[in-house]
Formats: sequence, structure tokens, C-alpha cells
Amino acid sequence: MGALIEVVMPVFLVIGFGYAAVQRGIFSDAGVDGLMRFTQKFAIPCLLFQAMSTLDIGAVFEWRLLVSFYTGALCGFALGLLGARYLFGRRWDDAVAIGFCCLFSNSVLLGLPIAERAYGEASLSANFAIIAIHSPFCYMVGITAMEIVRSSGKSAVATVWSILKAMFSNALIIGIALGITVNLSGVTLPGVLTDAVAMMVRAALPAALFGLGGVLVRYRPEGDTRTIGWVVIVSLIVHPAVAFGLGQSFGLSQEMLRAAVLTGAMAPGVNAYVFADMYGCARRVAASSVLIGTLATVVTAWAWIQILG
Repeated sequence: MGALIEVVMPVFLVIGFGYAAVQRGIFSDAGVDGLMRFTQKFAIPCLLFQAMSTLDIGAVFEWRLLVSFYTGALCGFALGLLGARYLFGRRWDDAVAIGFCCLFSNSVLLGLPIAERAYGEASLSANFAIIAIHSPFCYMVGITAMEIVRSSGKSAVATVWSILKAMFSNALIIGIALGITVNLSGVTLPGVLTDAVAMMVRAALPAALFGLGGVLVRYRPEGDTRTIGWVVIVSLIVHPAVAFGLGQSFGLSQEMLRAAVLTGAMAPGVNAYVFADMYGCARRVAASSVLIGTLATVVTAWAWIQILG
């Protein structure tokens, strides 16, 4: 438990710094918007580009691992979307954004350090296999669902075009696509370019977390506590439970089962807010779910580690 607190606490401190800076007027509200724009359109795409361009693609294709994890993720998305719509009466576009919160677990910022502390660095290859397609998969699901619910009156062709246009004008998807292209082509990039990308990458997660803290000043969980609770339960309990059941039925190795369950057991990642902010939907739920879910992960991740052994 102490190790998990040591992993999670720095995340809270950076979020807390952002919150305090905006609340006390040291950092402006407009500055938060600019910082989130920087992370969404530049720093995080660079992070995804770097990860995809250097990944061992062959490690990705263990279908039992991916089916176990991503079936749990899709179940989370469906429960988040339908619960938001039919339990809490949200608009369909809000419901999609809330479903995305249940879909996108924090596989990098929480998943990797917690798994490393629990099982050692040598155990992380299966985690990286999941992470390799995590952002492309989740954004494909989220963008497709959002464009469908917003396609009122459009033809099927126009809807498909809207989906493709939204996906390939998204800086995050562009970063992933360019990274895969570099990886598969075998092109060696100039050192000055990779060093510049690495500098951007180092800024990505701290800037996003600091900005999220500022966002929380604007979107406090007033009136949305039941919805936020639903997101946290689906994210931290349902997703890993589905992954655990499927992984056992598929006979996954202990290392792969741990990767699928622990990665699925992470709180919604900062990209949950990035997606909500991109469409202007359910920002308060997304921001608060990241914060409250991350806090709850201290307890639930410890419980899953006990179950996994």
C-alpha cells in the first residue's frame, strides 16, 4: 500500500499545484485553456509519436491478452454510455463523453509505475503491448460514437466522412499514425529531431496534470456526484473484473493476466478530460472522475494485486 501511495501521490501533488495556482489567481483561467491546448495538440501527440515509432510491433499481437483487456474496456464504455443516458438522463453527446471516461484507463501514468513496483520492470512487456494500441482504439471508439450521435439527419456516407475527418484531423491520431509510419518504414530520424520530440514528451504529462488541476477549479463535482461515482465503479471494478474472467478462461500466463487486469483497474486517464474538452461535453464529470478515480485507485489497485498474487 505504501508503494502505491508513493506512485500516486506525485500525480495528486501536480494536480494540486495547478488547482491552487488557479484558485489563488497566480495562474489565469485563460492560461489553463492555453496549457490544455498545448498538451492536446502538441505535447501528448509527440508522446504518442515517440512511443509508436520505437515500439516492437511484433509484441502487440497476442490476441488473448488484447481481447481480455479490450473486451473489458468496451463493456466499460457501454455501461458508462448507457448509464449516463438512462440512469442519469444525460444528453447523448454527454453520455458518449462519460462512456469514454469508463473506456480510457490511465495505462501509462498509473498503470506502468504500479505494475513495475508490484512485479518488476521485466514484467512490463505485456503492459506495453496493451498500451501500443490503447489510444488509437479508444479514440476510434469514442470519435465514432460521438460523430454518430451528432449526425442527426446526415446520410450514412456523410456520417462515415465525418468520422474519418474527425479522426484524421485529431492531433493525437496524427501523432500515432506518424509514429507507426516511421516504425514500419524503418526510417532513422535525425538525432536533432528525436531530441526535440523528447523535450516535448517530457513536458506532456506534467503539463496535462497541472492543467487538469486548473480545470477542476472551473468544473467542481457539484450535482454530478452520482455520475462520477458510476464512472469510478465501472472503471475500477467492472473493467478489470471482465479482463480477469476472460484472461482466466483463455489460460493467459500469469504475467499477461496481471497486465490485463492491472491496466484495466486504473482510473480514467487525463485523455478522458482531453476527449470531453475536445467536444465540449461532460467536462465536469471527466475532470472529477480523473481526480476521484485516481484517489480510489490507491485502494482498488492494492485489492487487485492481492487477488492476482
